[in-house]
Amino acid sequence: MFSTITTAPAKQSVSETIAVLSGRLISATLLEDRRAAILGLRSFAKQYPASVASGALRSLIGSLSKDGEDVDTVKVVMETLLMLFSPNKDSPEASEEIALWLADEFTQRQENITLLLDFLETGEFYSRLYSLQLLSAILSARTERTEECILVAPLGIPRLVAVLDDRREAVRDEAINLLTDLTPASVDIQKLVAFEKGFERVFAIITEEGGLSEGARVVEDCLILLANLLRLNTSNQSMFRDMGFIAGLGRLLKSAYGGDSADGREISEWAAAQRNRNIYALLAVIRLFLVAGAVGTPQNQLAFLGDRVLENTLQLAFAPGVDLPIKSEALVTCADMIRGNARLQERFAGLEVPSPLDGPANGHDPHLNGNGAPRVFVIDGLLDLILAVSSPQAFDMRMAASTCLKAYFFNHAEIRRHFLSRAIDGHRLKADELTNVLTTLLHPSPDSVSADPYRYWFAAVLMLHLVHESPATKALAMGVTEGDEASGEEVVTSIQTIAAHLLSSVTKSDDPRVIIGYLMLLLCWLFEDLDAVNDFLGEFTNLQGLIQAAVENPNGDVIVQGLSAMLAGVVYEFSTKDSPVPRATVREMIMSRMGRGRYVDKLSKLRSHPLMRDHEVLSQQMEPGVDGKLPDIFLDDMFVDFFKDNYSRILKAIDREPGLEISVVTNGVQKGISRELVDSLRNQVEEKDRALQDADAEKSNLAGQLAQAKADHKREKDSSAAELLRTNEIVNTLRAQLKAKERALQDAEAKAASLGRQVIQEQAEHGRTKAEVSRLKTVNDALQRNHEQELTSMRTERQVKEAELQRQIEQVRKTAGLDAERVLRRSEADKADLKATISRLEVDMMKAKKARSELEAKVAELEGRIKASADSLSSVEKKLQASAGSLSSVEKKLQASEEEARKTKVQLEHKEEERRAAQEELDDLLIVFSDLEDKVARYKDRLKSLGEDVSDGEDDDEEDAEGEDSGEE
Repeated sequence: MFSTITTAPAKQSVSETIAVLSGRLISATLLEDRRAAILGLRSFAKQYPASVASGALRSLIGSLSKDGEDVDTVKVVMETLLMLFSPNKDSPEASEEIALWLADEFTQRQENITLLLDFLETGEFYSRLYSLQLLSAILSARTERTEECILVAPLGIPRLVAVLDDRREAVRDEAINLLTDLTPASVDIQKLVAFEKGFERVFAIITEEGGLSEGARVVEDCLILLANLLRLNTSNQSMFRDMGFIAGLGRLLKSAYGGDSADGREISEWAAAQRNRNIYALLAVIRLFLVAGAVGTPQNQLAFLGDRVLENTLQLAFAPGVDLPIKSEALVTCADMIRGNARLQERFAGLEVPSPLDGPANGHDPHLNGNGAPRVFVIDGLLDLILAVSSPQAFDMRMAASTCLKAYFFNHAEIRRHFLSRAIDGHRLKADELTNVLTTLLHPSPDSVSADPYRYWFAAVLMLHLVHESPATKALAMGVTEGDEASGEEVVTSIQTIAAHLLSSVTKSDDPRVIIGYLMLLLCWLFEDLDAVNDFLGEFTNLQGLIQAAVENPNGDVIVQGLSAMLAGVVYEFSTKDSPVPRATVREMIMSRMGRGRYVDKLSKLRSHPLMRDHEVLSQQMEPGVDGKLPDIFLDDMFVDFFKDNYSRILKAIDREPGLEISVVTNGVQKGISRELVDSLRNQVEEKDRALQDADAEKSNLAGQLAQAKADHKREKDSSAAELLRTNEIVNTLRAQLKAKERALQDAEAKAASLGRQVIQEQAEHGRTKAEVSRLKTVNDALQRNHEQELTSMRTERQVKEAELQRQIEQVRKTAGLDAERVLRRSEADKADLKATISRLEVDMMKAKKARSELEAKVAELEGRIKASADSLSSVEKKLQASAGSLSSVEKKLQASEEEARKTKVQLEHKEEERRAAQEELDDLLIVFSDLEDKVARYKDRLKSLGEDVSDGEDDDEEDAEGEDSGEE
């Protein structure tokens, strides 16, 4: 019998098991097998994320696509992927690089992100929830790439926004968180979310959750999402404003401060804390519309006024039961709403709020609210908060109220004057002494100074904002005095009173906040105000105490010493020699008691002090958790800007000589002596002296030039006279030549007339010849009829004679041609003579023109010289009038010569035209004469060939012509 021996299977390691499961997930064909493999991988995902991701990540993502229709498989796959993104902290493979690796795998392929977005279309709970959580995990690892993939995916943003309508809170809240993470930096995503009714859906969720007072964390998340959509996005802010959602902000604020106070319900501590967070988030959203300098800020401010957002925010700031941090933030928000908008600043003062001070209430007073608290105007309420509330815990609220009042003053001169006038009237009537800024500064209470130093600091800061760069309010404040002169009391101005309190506080070592407040006020008041500086110097001890505070301050406070030194520099910079303490004396006191080195050192230390250097980045609120200790806030924002802008100028002021005074233009009136004006006048005097010397030298030079010009003018006059004489001689010569040319032209015309008569005679002779030819023809016809037989017998003899006659005819033709050539040569000779004559006339005319042009050039040169002499010697025009008269007579003579030359030219042109006409007629006659001679010669030859006798006159003419030709030859 055999015994059966069983052995335990080999134990697999984790890596081997993960590899087997990964392989099974890849190769399995059945859905159940793949799901089982995924379940196995999920059990290892938390503890071994790197091993699972390296072996099965792509298979898991592929399973989402392959098995997307199976809800259970999708759920298990997404759970596994989420575990890979958040493994156990004690896992040996836990690393931040795993999340980056997983995110890269999703974002490097667009279809992976699109696949996750597709699951949002399903209504299944886990598919939607896990898809949103995966997208959030991927976004946190690879923010920019994920934003790009979601933006590019088809309907990516619309599908995400649509999830906000999901009634299941878990899915909706996850969508809010994902959209919140998507929208902080991408403007395109912000616009798309807003376009897909993002604002409407967010407000619907807030309303559904119970608003600010009852809403849970989701309300805060919705407000954070709203802030992301609106931050620095002008188009979204315009859409929000145009669609009427600003009114929704006002309703939310109203419900926040009026919810639980009306019915007396008490809420739990955590609910109150969440309500405060919700309100704080909403106020932050409102402030996004109020960025200083933004294009849409004025429109947003007006919209907040119209939709009662300003009023509701203000009521929230003064509502009872609201925590102090919320009140502070509400006041700062109100300050942003009215800053720089004159219309809102003016409307702001007319609003009423519950009084922040505790006191008995008159139940029949119509100005009481439902809780019995009296209502006051907002300006009075703010002053109550600033000057009448002394609790250290209320510092932030006092600071915010001060900010609100400073916004009320900002860039509105009329409001400044009105506020200061009311403060002066109240001070003189001794009304509201507790909350009167001027009374607080001029009549400080010793007990109050030590108990609440910030009361005087705030009063000084408010007064600083009233007088800064405002000559009108400075003059108004300087008119306030202490003491009744009629009762024999000494009259002390407000500046001297404040200076006395400053020095007294320094002597008694009061809290430095009080001293710094007085110093900041005096610095801004005395800067560029010569009257204020003189008022300060009206009490000699003020300057002594100020220098002592800068040098021998018992507390050794760097800020107090630096500001004291700066105030001494301002006093010197804007003092004059006519000041109660002359400018030179002021500088001597500073240099003798402080010295330049210590002066520069005090200012440099103040400039490098952390509270001054880093003021912009330091918190201006009380640090939480500090009980009974005053915050380290000593400097005002505007004063810090004032100090940094004028630091270099005041630092160098001590180096200027007392004789160099500063001029200041106040209300269009210049006060003091301008160094620039003195230098300008000195330069003008020097320029006048140089100009006078130059004028004397120029005068001497012009006198020499005048004498030289007179001599030159006399020479030019003599030269012009001689030139005119020569011109007249040339003109006379040209006239004689012109007459000779006219006579030659007349001879040519006479010769042409003779030739015309000869042509007429030849025409008459031709007529006679023609008649004779007719007679001979008649005789010849008769002879032919009578002797026809003789002609027949003599035909042979006739032919011989005809040949002989032909030879003779050719000879006659040659002779006639020679005769015609001789006649033509004779005509050409006459024509050449005429042309030569015309050429000589033209040459003479050109010489006349050249002489005339030379004369004109000389006259022009003479005129230029005379004109130059006249321009350079304008002061002696009267002395040259006689010379100018002589010159005008010369010009007249020259003009007469020019006129005669012009007439001569016209006559020459006329003679030239006549010569051309005669030449044309002569050519025509020669042609006609030549034709006639040819005809006569032919007729004679014809008669001779016919046996007729030619008359002796005709032969004589021929012989005469031949004789003439031979003689010419």
